[in-house]
Amino acid sequence: MDRKILKNIDLSTVLNLKDLVDYQPGQIVSKTLVQNKSVSLTLFAFDKGEEISTHSSHGDAIVTVTDGSGEITIGGNVYTLTEGQTIVMPAEIPHAVYAKESFKMFLMVVF
Repeated sequence: MDRKILKNIDLSTVLNLKDLVDYQPGQIVSKTLVQNKSVSLTLFAFDKGEEISTHSSHGDAIVTVTDGSGEITIGGNVYTLTEGQTIVMPAEIPHAVYAKESFKMFLMVVF
């Protein structure tokens, strides 16, 4: 079994996820922790005004906001999430992410 499933993260270490990705002016910064045919785990930092436009995924996606607050649109419904809140974006349903202010999120997609 390949033990190199996780990357870009220290093992056997207490971590704060929001500290593992930094804000950059005018950018969306991402750090992939796992990417394979079954799951994708990615940390994001959105600068104010940045967005991921409407798209869909073949997997169910769980978003947890780790810093600030962000807007998540799912099937035309807009949700504002703040630090510690989570929402599921169902597979095949169009969704988008917008940063009304700088925020960070942890994205977990299960295929």
